[in-house]
Amino acid sequence: MRAATIRDGEVLVAEHPDPEPGHGEVLVRVHAAGLNGADMLQRRGAYPAPPGSPPDIPGLELAGEVAALGPGATRFEVGDRVMGITGGGGQAELCALHERQLMPTPAELGRVEAGGVPEVFTTAHDALFSNAGLRMGEHVLVSGAAGGVGTAAVQLAKAAGARVTASVRDPGLRDAVRALGADAVLDPQDSAEGGPYDVLLELVGAPDLEANLRAMNRLGRVVVIGVGAGFKAELNLLAVMGQRLTLSGSTLRARPLEEKADTARAMEREVLPRFADGTLRVPVAATHPLDEVAEAYARFAAGGKLGKIVLEL
Repeated sequence: MRAATIRDGEVLVAEHPDPEPGHGEVLVRVHAAGLNGADMLQRRGAYPAPPGSPPDIPGLELAGEVAALGPGATRFEVGDRVMGITGGGGQAELCALHERQLMPTPAELGRVEAGGVPEVFTTAHDALFSNAGLRMGEHVLVSGAAGGVGTAAVQLAKAAGARVTASVRDPGLRDAVRALGADAVLDPQDSAEGGPYDVLLELVGAPDLEANLRAMNRLGRVVVIGVGAGFKAELNLLAVMGQRLTLSGSTLRARPLEEKADTARAMEREVLPRFADGTLRVPVAATHPLDEVAEAYARFAAGGKLGKIVLEL
């Protein structure tokens, strides 16, 4: 098979042996695979694949059709449209992953859009509801709302009845984020003025975290799931103590199968039906064929995009 391949800090296309599905696994013929910040980190050598995933083939999400079933796999049949998260290897013509990590693809989602759903909507849903316990009527700040996880989080929070403030650096993207359901869209340097907030979803990292903490309500919850703009921040712990804040972080990639399966079932119950009724959508900034994988990575790294960049295979 052909696959995106990391070599010496660059991404190119190379031939690899076809994967074989193991017990309980499904072999997926990949139609589309979204790019994510983790792929950028892995290319730089800063985020290696977990054990069991290809060390040199990036890709944490995919959509396609079932090509073959491993021993004991019973959830799907050959030819079914599926999508899901994986520890790596998604940006390839074929990928083997456990059937419990996969979800049926809603008929309303096209091939490209489906490839941009699993990682970002699972991450946003898990952070907002499992970690932060977001409730109807609460005020949430999505810091870095124009990217894939950000656009997913804005829509999910609004659909749950929350009041949503979005922090977006690029002025040219603010109207589009507002159209996704944000009640207010602010420059990051002004985001603290939009509070107080019950929940902060931090997708950028260090630069604005300290100021946003001062804008939290009593018993506010802060969930850090992105650090692309910086890993380290200086925090005023008195603000954490005084407001009795909860500060947590989350990643999906290294979680054990049981936990990934739980997130997939939560997506099936609470998120996928909202694509069917039109509540949720997948903004796609650009698509590239596999042969243009280097250009796709360059476009992601350049920033200034709304939503997802997706490889078509």
